[in-house]
Amino acid sequence: MSRSAPVVPARTSFLLALGALALTACGGGVDGTPGGSGVRDPYFPKAGNGGYDVTHYDLTLAYDPGSARLTGRATLTARATQDLSAFDLDLQGLDVDEVTVDGQDARWNRTGQELTVRPRDELDEDGTFRVTVRYSGTPQTITDPDGSEEGWLRTADGALALGEPTGSMAWYPGNHHPSDKAAYDLAVTVPQGLTAVSNGELTGETTRGGRTTYSWHTAEPMASHAATLAVGRYAITRYDLNRAAPASAPAATSPTSSTASTPRLSVYIAVDPKEAAASRTVLARIPEIMRWAEDTFGPYPFSSAGAIVDRAGDAGYALETQNRPVFPGAPDTATLVHELAHQWYGDSVTPKTWQDMWLNEGFATYAEWLWEEDHGGDSAQRTFDALYDHGEDTHEDLWSFPPAEPESAAHISGSPVYQRGAMVLHQIRRTMGDTAFRALLRGWAAAHRHGTADTGDFTAYVERQAPGADFSGIWEEWLYGEGKPARD
Repeated sequence: MSRSAPVVPARTSFLLALGALALTACGGGVDGTPGGSGVRDPYFPKAGNGGYDVTHYDLTLAYDPGSARLTGRATLTARATQDLSAFDLDLQGLDVDEVTVDGQDARWNRTGQELTVRPRDELDEDGTFRVTVRYSGTPQTITDPDGSEEGWLRTADGALALGEPTGSMAWYPGNHHPSDKAAYDLAVTVPQGLTAVSNGELTGETTRGGRTTYSWHTAEPMASHAATLAVGRYAITRYDLNRAAPASAPAATSPTSSTASTPRLSVYIAVDPKEAAASRTVLARIPEIMRWAEDTFGPYPFSSAGAIVDRAGDAGYALETQNRPVFPGAPDTATLVHELAHQWYGDSVTPKTWQDMWLNEGFATYAEWLWEEDHGGDSAQRTFDALYDHGEDTHEDLWSFPPAEPESAAHISGSPVYQRGAMVLHQIRRTMGDTAFRALLRGWAAAHRHGTADTGDFTAYVERQAPGADFSGIWEEWLYGEGKPARD
């Protein structure tokens, strides 16, 4: 539909032109365009935002479990990937009090999870800017499409923040999609007597006026869904662990032993006192599992490790939060192996989209198979055979959809993603042989260390590592194929 242009008197035209110039001069601009509200993820299209890349989050928070009130100041340092007249942040619930860009007040508005920010001056492509959001309120619990809960989960004495896939937007504004990773600094103040545990390394703890502030630093890039914050009363265990030794150096023999030739890794474990006794034996295996994992997957990609054990409502699942995975109760050894393996596959090598979830869960599940095989349990082949024979009995029929193409957002954590994803890896192992496959595990983790990757990146990488092998049947039948593949 078209419209005829109205006739505008000359004086009015002159005044309109002056207004346009004034608008440009005060930052209205005409060169920039708004960044996208969402990165069009296949399963969560509103997650993340276009037009910029975050490099650092600086979060200053205060939480009172009694009132369930959170106050926060989030400063994001980012690089514009286009000329920007406006950009979006993901923030679910909570009240926004003030937004500034590079120290200047900015206009903003809210629509659903989108916080749209209009800086006073246009942001130039490749330029660095800082946006600060002051906010407060009662953080929300978010229900996923599969019915599980994430976001901000209240506990008996505090709270636990879990972010996969979209829950981090419940407690701080950001670019909440795995394709945008950043470093983090977090300072959280809680009533004295409570502890606040997050990712990375504890860099400070100060108490004043009946409140304690804990400061955490995560130097390595982290996807926002892997960020966590646990507030409550915990039994804390801390020690340094020797990392994988060079070939010429002796291996470490205990959590506290040391050699001059090997770097050390800080381990921080926080456990709900009610779960301490039940957790003690399995968590004591962290040094053993870490040494096995470094031997199997390559050097540990981070500067700290550990675990958080806390009961949070009906969450009922473990999660690979970076550096220290979260468990809803005392974990068993297989679950601990699974979540620690995710530090390589999922946290360091992060999926580009949620369609690539099998690259997280297939690898972590196969790590369980390898651990069993290397420690006197069933071989990976025997585990594979048992699943092939009884895959219909898994909690979601193993053959209901291919691991690389979940049916919907409600299925990205289904059995095909985990178990059939691991079966894909076993078929690759059978095709290329044990020695080449072990090299593949290490090489894939190294090639995309602290980065992102998708399924196409992985299949291309596999084919480069074994150029004489034919993987087409694996891709067509096991990775993308519908129904139960024929037994070969």
